[in-house]
Parts: sequence; structure tokens; C-alpha cells
Amino acid sequence: MSPAIAAKEGGRQRRAGSHHHHHCLDVGSEAPPALALCGDGLLGGEAEVLLPPERRLRGYRAELGSILLLLVLYVLQGIPLGLAGSVPLILQSKSASYTDQAFFSFVFWPFSLKLLWAPLVDAVYLRGFGRRKSWLVPTQYVLGLFMIYMSTQVDVLLGDGEGRGPDVVALTVSFFLFEFLAATQDIAVDGWALTMLSRENVGYASTCNSVGQTAGYFLGNVLFLALESSSFCNKYLRFQPQPRGIVTLSDFLFFWGAVFLITTTLVALLKKENKELIPTKEETKGITDTYRLLFSIIKMPAVLTFCLLILTAKVGFSAADAVTGLKLVEEGVPKEHLALLAVPMVPLQIILPLIISKYTAGPQPLNTFYKAMPFRLLLGLEFAFLVWWTPKVKHEGGFPIYYYVVVLLSYALHQITLYSMYVAIMAFNAKVSDPLIGGTYMTLLNTVSNLGGNWPSTVALWLVDPLTVKECAGAQEQTCGTTVAAELCTKAGGSCVTTLDGYYVESIICVILGFGWWFLLGPKFKKLQDEGQSAWKCKRSN
Repeated sequence: MSPAIAAKEGGRQRRAGSHHHHHCLDVGSEAPPALALCGDGLLGGEAEVLLPPERRLRGYRAELGSILLLLVLYVLQGIPLGLAGSVPLILQSKSASYTDQAFFSFVFWPFSLKLLWAPLVDAVYLRGFGRRKSWLVPTQYVLGLFMIYMSTQVDVLLGDGEGRGPDVVALTVSFFLFEFLAATQDIAVDGWALTMLSRENVGYASTCNSVGQTAGYFLGNVLFLALESSSFCNKYLRFQPQPRGIVTLSDFLFFWGAVFLITTTLVALLKKENKELIPTKEETKGITDTYRLLFSIIKMPAVLTFCLLILTAKVGFSAADAVTGLKLVEEGVPKEHLALLAVPMVPLQIILPLIISKYTAGPQPLNTFYKAMPFRLLLGLEFAFLVWWTPKVKHEGGFPIYYYVVVLLSYALHQITLYSMYVAIMAFNAKVSDPLIGGTYMTLLNTVSNLGGNWPSTVALWLVDPLTVKECAGAQEQTCGTTVAAELCTKAGGSCVTTLDGYYVESIICVILGFGWWFLLGPKFKKLQDEGQSAWKCKRSN
């Protein structure tokens, strides 16, 4: 829906987390950060069992400082995610092409791919400085310095609107590095959470993750877009109208860069890591053993089937999830209004998993996934209708209240179907993960689920322009097929008129492909539940 929203659930902001069978669940796949509950690193899960006895029995008040520190670290993690989610909206308001948007969508991949370098973060560190601080401190320093540097460049990269458009390649490379660093910070914080808190308080780590990331995303996305909008600021926050918002992206980056540097210095100097009683044998075999383990899990027939099916299951939702919000901005809906629609959704996003988990707790969680799928596919058509309807209700003052009510209701229904499918997949992943290697196994299944949402979103954005048909009105023998042809059309006194919007073509194709998957592969997907536990047990060769 709204790219602020789609940024969180349509293939962006995805945390390939892990599950340790005794305490916490990382809702990585398509959940908004309101529900990104903690992962335990890859090898970090075992560490908390080995805490010294004096740290095992404590009330949460004794560890309030550590809990608040975790909260701050997760808030900081949400800032880059929120900012990256707001850039597509800014690009859209500057009339960037959908091919550009597709290229920029690669920015949202690092959180889905962090499994590739997580074993490295878990196993390589400076013993004197601390296992987690060895990664957290340098990563956050680089993030802070990078944000301050970006604050001097970002206005140029976004284009000045006077003939020079956005430099999408440079923006994509910059924000990709941004997200890569945030994902690395996430691995370190997830692992540190388990040894920073005593065993009975370790559940608070998931709360810190959930609340912190949501707050960070909100600050970096919703709050930033509202304060950056001159119309929003003039209407609600100023007595004298001005041509610009209260903050610019440059100001925002500089401020948070400074916050990153200050907090990282304080953590480096003041926070000591608890000594982990981890045998050196595990450390030395950590990296190679984890990668070998991942490979042996993927080779298992049941896991391979699951991976192939989940990588194709979300193709039917890609146009609705990735393109709808950008189309609404194109049709004139203010980007800050779309971003603000995320606010009333937060209570729903907290309540939904609690309700849905009652239905997915049994032996067949994938039945919920299968039942919700056709409703979510049909909502894709409803979204297309919404985009078509948008210019019809627009008036000089903007859009009527009832229009926003319809958008909000559509999004709420979409959230219900999305969470039904999402919680079902999480429950299934937790059910089949081999408890002996719960963390690594669950992380792998979540990573594949995440990628199943990432690649269709990127492809959907890429195909909008090629599927769109434009004609040159007012100039004979001119076409609008390419950028050069469109310029020639304008020079000849004509204008390019869209006769067929690729988004509508794509919406219909996606729904057809989605129902095809539901009829042909859906039953096979449900059958995975009937496999015995032995089909999912990893045969380890030690």
C-alpha cells in the first residue's frame, strides 16, 4: 500500500531472524517492524545457558540499564530502515521511472541476506574488546560517519528539480551500504541481547527489538516525511507558510549521524560485555561448521521443496505490495498522508499475530496460509481499483475524508490476510526446525521466506514501464516508446499520453499467476505438513 507501509511489508524491512526453541521468535518475513521479535544470532543462542550462576536470578529492575540500552540500539537500527523506506516516495514525487524504483529496491535486500555473513560476525572478534562490541562499535561508527557524509551529498543525489533528475545509481549504492551496515549491527545486537540479560529476563530482548525497531522506523519514515513536507508543516505546525518543510533529508541525516557517533562512544567506553563461558573449540569450528550445516539443511528433500515453493508463493502479491503506494503518490496523494496511515495500523499489527497464532498453533499451520491466500490475491484487484478511482475523487483541496477511510480499510484488510499468511509460515518454520540446531535452521527458512518477497517486488517494479503503452498526442508520426522518443514528441509540440498503464496489466497477471500457484502448488505446499519429523531432521556428520 503506502510505500511507507510497503517498505515494511512488501519486501522491504525484512529481518531474516532466528528462533531458539526456548524463548524468542524473530518475525522476519514480511512483518512490519512492529513485530520484529528477537533472533539469537547464529551461534549466540547457546551462550545464555552458560551464564554464571549469580547472573541467573534477577528481576528486570536490576537489569533496567541493559534493557534500555538494547532499546536504544534497536531504535538506532530502525532509523536507516525508515529513511530507506521514505526514499522511494521522494523519488516518486520527483517523477522517477519505475525502472529506477526497481533498481532502488535492491536496497531492501541486505536484511534478507544477512544469513550469508552472520556466522562471520558470530565467530570473528577481538577477545579483549568483547565478542559483540567488536562488530557493534565499528559498524555504528561507520554508520554515523557515513550519515554525516551523506548529509552533504544527498541533495545533489536527489536532483534539484531544475533539469537534473535524481542520481538513482549513486542513491542505491549509498543506501545499500547503509542497510548492509544496519543488518550487521542487527546481528551483533541480537547476539549481545542473549548474554547482556540474565536468563529469566532474556524475553525482554524481543520486546526491545519489537518496540525499538518500530519506533526507529517511525522516526526515520513517518516523522521525517511529515516534517519534510512543506504543506504538512504549513497546515499543522506553522503560523506563517514557508516554501520548505521544517527539516530536509540532509538535516535529518546529519542529526542522526551525530546521535550514532555519541551513543557508540558511550557504549564503547561505559558498557562492558559479560564474559561468555564458551568453549574455544566451538569458536574455532564456528564459521566452517555453520556454513557446512546450512548446506546440509538445504540439501534435504523436504527443505528443498519448501524453499522452491515459498520462493514462488508471493509472486501474486508483488504488484499490489510494491507498486500500489507509488501509484497513489503519482496520482497526487501526498506522500506524508500515506506515511501517516501507518500510525492507526500499529495496534492492529500488535493484536493480529496474537489472534492468528491461536489458529496456527496446531499441527497444520499452513492451512491458515492456504485459506488466506485467495483473499489477499483479490485485494490486489481492489488496490488496482483504488488507484483507478483516486483521480476521480480528487478536488482542489486534495482528497475527501471518505477517500482516506476507504484506503485505511483496504489496508487493514490487507494486513489481516498478510499476517494470517505470515504467522502461519513462522509457526511452520518453528514446528519443523530441528531443535538441536534451532537458531541456524530457523534463520535459513526465514531467509528463504524473505527472499520469496524481495525478488517479486523488484521484478514487479521493473516491469511497470515496459508494460505501459503511451502515445504521442498532438504530433504526427511521433512515438513515446523510449525516453528519447518522448523528448522528440515534446519538441514536436505533442505530449505523451498513457493509453494503457502497465500497473493494471501487471495486477491482472499477478492475480492469475497467484491463483495458478494456489490451485496447482498450494495443495503440495500443504502436504509438507504431513511429512514426519525425520524428514526435517538434519543428519549431522561430526
